[in-house]
Amino acid sequence: MDDVVVVYKERPELKAPVLIEGLPGVGNVGKLAAEHLADQLKATKFLEIFSKYFPPQVLVGDSGVVKLVSNEMSYVKRPDSEHDLVILVGDYQGLTPDGQYELSDRVLKVAKELGVSMAFTLGGYGLGKLVEKPRVLGAVTDEDLVEEMKGHGVTFSKGEPGSGIVGASGLLLGLGKVYGMRSVCLMGETSGYFVDPKAAQAVLEVLSEVLDFKLDFSDLEDKAEQIDALTSKLKETEPQPEPKKEDLGYIG
Repeated sequence: MDDVVVVYKERPELKAPVLIEGLPGVGNVGKLAAEHLADQLKATKFLEIFSKYFPPQVLVGDSGVVKLVSNEMSYVKRPDSEHDLVILVGDYQGLTPDGQYELSDRVLKVAKELGVSMAFTLGGYGLGKLVEKPRVLGAVTDEDLVEEMKGHGVTFSKGEPGSGIVGASGLLLGLGKVYGMRSVCLMGETSGYFVDPKAAQAVLEVLSEVLDFKLDFSDLEDKAEQIDALTSKLKETEPQPEPKKEDLGYIG
């Protein structure tokens, strides 16, 4: 088996397509957002990517039928827009640095063949604490994109993210710039403790405004309510800290 194997189901002819990536990561923000987008816009899967750099396993469906772990690309044709969409989702990212580079490079080669010149990568920015109203942070390949994204409510804050962007969401920007591709990374603030539908919705609200499409967020809102209920229960079970001695004077 080659390190990366791309299997086409069809080779679509697309109109100035924009690539949107959402793979598993912090809070699974990007994955949840991209999958919701593909579902809402009724995207058509046209290729699968298999690789030695994914975990050596298959996923077992409810019927007992197995599926080799993979990434996949789907397309959305938009007759009323200048740009069709290509959406990248998947079960895993590459397990090693070599794998991350190889997989990102292959995705970009496929994207260039399709005529992609603009990409958006979606992910989470972990804060390590619960976030009631997540901001969307941005990183871009070109200076003019900063002001454009600010106009859509994206935050560019010095030192955030301080350690850079790890994984596909970052590499697709960095390697994409080498391929002459303009790119934006949208990161929804998240605790990183749970799958985060609120952060996914925040990211999609920005993306839908930038690329001019409408989405129904009721499924994400329902999931967010379930997560909120879970976190409330966890808070109730947390042991309360003992009052400090200097605080005792304020009791009674």
